[in-house]
Amino acid sequence: MEQRVNLFEKGQNAMKAMYGLGIYLAKSPVEQSLLNLIYFRVSQVNGCAYCLDMHAKDLRAKGESEHRLYVLNAWREAPFYTDRERAALAFAEALTKLNGIVPDDVYADARKQFSEDELIDVLMAVIAINGYNRINLAFPNPVAVGTYTPGAHGH
Repeated sequence: MEQRVNLFEKGQNAMKAMYGLGIYLAKSPVEQSLLNLIYFRVSQVNGCAYCLDMHAKDLRAKGESEHRLYVLNAWREAPFYTDRERAALAFAEALTKLNGIVPDDVYADARKQFSEDELIDVLMAVIAINGYNRINLAFPNPVAVGTYTPGAHGH
């Protein structure tokens, strides 16, 4: 596959809006490790190789176990995710897959684990990673997959 439009080069003005979300989320009271877990899971759902590579490396660099990353696709059946992580992952998947509104039980579980402000930040994290996934899927750069250095992204 050849390089399509290089949005990071040609769309710098458009990307400034995306980078603003990253700057906002970097200051979130929600744990960065949890936000990165959300980014990784949503990227699994969307099949974004570049983002999977990026967030796996960032998670590992911050101490996340390979075991939890390997099993994340089946987090509902695995015993080693916290209730807070489970609530965030369910909320993130419901927002990513969008089969109507987020189910009441998913929202209720998320509200038990997150303040209103935190839940807004989780929502913004899901919006951000879905946006980046869609950018990378619309304009893939296969040569870039695998080249990411942990901590080098702007979101």
